[in-house]
Amino acid sequence: MALHEVDYVLAKLDWMRAERIWPNGLRYLWTDAFGVVLYLSLYDELGEDRWIGQAEKLVADVERVLGRPRGLRIGEAEDRDGQYFHYLAMWMFALARLGEVKPEYKDRGVALARDVHSAFVLPGRGVIWKMQEDLSGPYPGFGLGSMDAYDGYVAYNVLDPDALAQEIAEMRDLIERDWRGLDIDQDLGLGMMLWLAHFFPEEPWAIEQARRAVVALDGMWIEPPGYFCRAPWLRDTKFAFTNYGVSLGLQAANLWPERVSRLNAFFEKWRSGDEYDREAITWVMACTSRLPGKFLEARQ
Repeated sequence: MALHEVDYVLAKLDWMRAERIWPNGLRYLWTDAFGVVLYLSLYDELGEDRWIGQAEKLVADVERVLGRPRGLRIGEAEDRDGQYFHYLAMWMFALARLGEVKPEYKDRGVALARDVHSAFVLPGRGVIWKMQEDLSGPYPGFGLGSMDAYDGYVAYNVLDPDALAQEIAEMRDLIERDWRGLDIDQDLGLGMMLWLAHFFPEEPWAIEQARRAVVALDGMWIEPPGYFCRAPWLRDTKFAFTNYGVSLGLQAANLWPERVSRLNAFFEKWRSGDEYDREAITWVMACTSRLPGKFLEARQ
């Protein structure tokens, strides 16, 4: 069963705002996409219109700060230039969820998908991992992403499978060419694959990739004290925010609730001693781990 720890989320949101961590800190597209969905989860739980207002305010702020003539910049900080497709896909997913309440946001997400798709997608080959900020070409030193076609396939289908039928077909073709040989070996990627797969539980790629993710994650569980290591060969390396991504995947798949509880408890007290202790991504994803809500299909 998915967690519904609303009191934890409300307290953590108050703390982040008081500490100027989020949403009144620097904009970062991945974190803000999670934040929009978190606000919508609170709206579902509490029925208070203020959370829709908060989501709309955040969208406006992201578009003002990160919006470009085509697409959105990775983040506000100087070293977060360029555009990632998987961040854009997560933002499209957030717009789709907001669009369930305010339809104009779904239209905005469809427009974004159509705008960036041709820049990132090489039909029959793959999806470029990172692009120049103006989408004029690939960012130097970056190739094709391993999971980006799956990200796009899910985001596009949640947005509007009819309006984005051609784009979905191109992503589906890339998945069909790839899924049998795809082996993911890091914690966040495995968690996010479980999340992506739960939208299409009957499709062969989703069945097999979810199976592989469970096997891999089982071997990465460190007991005691109770967390997932970064990769099978990095058993002493751990990150809070990536474990929270695993938690989202496990809850989407209805797996290992005791491990979800253990990792939540561990990372609430553990501190890395670096910038991640106060990074918005850590705590917004901690809230998502305790209230996955609108990240999950209604059947969950």
